[in-house]
Amino acid sequence: MICAYILECCDKTYYVGSTNNIERRLVQHNMKQCQHTKSRLPIKLVFTREFSTLKEARGYEYFLKRQRNISFYRKLINGAFV
Repeated sequence: MICAYILECCDKTYYVGSTNNIERRLVQHNMKQCQHTKSRLPIKLVFTREFSTLKEARGYEYFLKRQRNISFYRKLINGAFV
């Protein structure tokens, strides 16, 4: 599964990423192998969106990162956007 994802960290911040293997990536996050989340464990996967190519997923990841808005992320997670 190729997807863009959002993680909620223990300090209520969000991490946005994309991957072609979400299970492997979550293990990496939880094993402290990711610089941006290793000090903010535990993490929780709160949003995923599937894409047919990694390029599309990375484009959506870039879009999400440009938002830098917690209320936007919360609305997205709660299904306010279709």
